[in-house]
Amino acid sequence: MRKPLKHLLLLLGALTMLYPLLWMLVSSLRPNSEIFRSAGLALTQPHFENYTNGWSAFSRPFSHYMINSLIVVTGAILGNLLACSLAAYAFARLEFRAKRLWFATMLVTIMLPVHVIIVPQYVLFSELGWVNTFLPLIVPKFLATDAFFIFLMVQFIRGVPRELDEAARIDGAGHARIFFQVILPLMVPALATTAIFTFIWTWNDFYSQLIYLTDPDRYTTPLALRAFVDQQTATDWGSVFAMSVVSLAPVFLVFLSGQRFLLRGIATTGGK
Repeated sequence: MRKPLKHLLLLLGALTMLYPLLWMLVSSLRPNSEIFRSAGLALTQPHFENYTNGWSAFSRPFSHYMINSLIVVTGAILGNLLACSLAAYAFARLEFRAKRLWFATMLVTIMLPVHVIIVPQYVLFSELGWVNTFLPLIVPKFLATDAFFIFLMVQFIRGVPRELDEAARIDGAGHARIFFQVILPLMVPALATTAIFTFIWTWNDFYSQLIYLTDPDRYTTPLALRAFVDQQTATDWGSVFAMSVVSLAPVFLVFLSGQRFLLRGIATTGGK
């Protein structure tokens, strides 16, 4: 009796969490006059013109802003995979002065809010002339600034037997060859986890992109969605919800396609 009751409670909890998403999906097919009249999920006649209107609401099609997001996401993923894996290998395998201190300092940065560093970062990038470009959103990723992924990979590398390193060293391999030919091929679950999380967090990032991107032609998907809401005129909520559904599609596809790597990566690195 306990097991069916537990499953029923889990199902009710899942439906409760899915309700806002289902309501948004249904609202994307309703006319504006009916969207906020009911909190139900009943749909009498779908209005697919919300998708066509939202897609061409600006001077450029909505795909332009999704491509901008894809550029930022791709750069962020490549940066995190390269820089964080190299930093993780250094912490997990190399011996250097004050190693524990630097590792602890790196972990402390996980608790540092982005609002604390956004002002000095903005001043620096402004002096470099990078404001209103994608560089402030991509270049820091190549400097191993995401401590969470470094820690994730350190835990994974520590689980790799050191005998593999020693065998490669006997064959004359140095640290570079050991990393690229021995450690990195075994890190696929951790690398996939990093790539998936980076995609989701960067694709949904609004704050940083709002700070650095001011030209509408360089808007990413979150900024384009925000541009639908106009304080001077009535907001076309049907188009807003329609394009929100479109913008969520890549996130769902990436998560569903990489779910097995995500679960395996978290399980093998001890992150729970």
